Amino acid sequence: MQAKLALFDLDGTLVDTAPDFVLAANKLRSDQSLQPLPVDTIAEVVSNGSIAVTEIALETTRKTGDFETHRKTLLKYYANFLGTDSKIYPTLYDTLQELEKRAIPWGIVTNKPVAYAKPLLDILGLSSQLNCTALICPEHVNIPKPDPEGILKVCSQLNINARQCVYVGDHLRDIEAAQNANAVSVAATYGYLAKDENPLNWKADHSVETPNQLSDLIQNLFA
Repeated sequence: MQAKLALFDLDGTLVDTAPDFVLAANKLRSDQSLQPLPVDTIAEVVSNGSIAVTEIALETTRKTGDFETHRKTLLKYYANFLGTDSKIYPTLYDTLQELEKRAIPWGIVTNKPVAYAKPLLDILGLSSQLNCTALICPEHVNIPKPDPEGILKVCSQLNINARQCVYVGDHLRDIEAAQNANAVSVAATYGYLAKDENPLNWKADHSVETPNQLSDLIQNLFA
């Protein structure tokens, strides 16, 4: 079926948000007199949220008694650094502009809380210079990804068959969400993958290794 809707995961797919998490995580480490961690060490766990980032930052587990206090501190630091170094991946801004010129709606379905996602879109111009048709965060659904609810919600709002929706993500749960929605799945393997992760095992409909490849694929899928 002809593709009519483009949906994206946020962190590691549409926007490189890891640099802001690195700033927050290393500030947390600094509080504990620990040396900074390299970008890649933190980036590969960003897709798993604040719990995973706190664990890697403090070399601890969520089972420790003061873990939740540290996690909340991390989130406070992240809010302060939000949008400091985050950037839309190269070529993707132009791709979104092209979709808009052709009156093709695009949106974001993310597990990132709206308190961080919405301000970030504003900072990057995705909700002002561009027109993000839909932003679905965990607060907007009963069950987050890999459940398909978020994708199906946007499709329903726009009266578009899910099979005409293309969903792009950099995590297994993104591909599973697309598959569960019966949408076209695209694995963005340039995103925040763990070292032992093999995206070929996700069995996505399409796989891209760079943002340039994603731009080319979207152009072809929406031709």
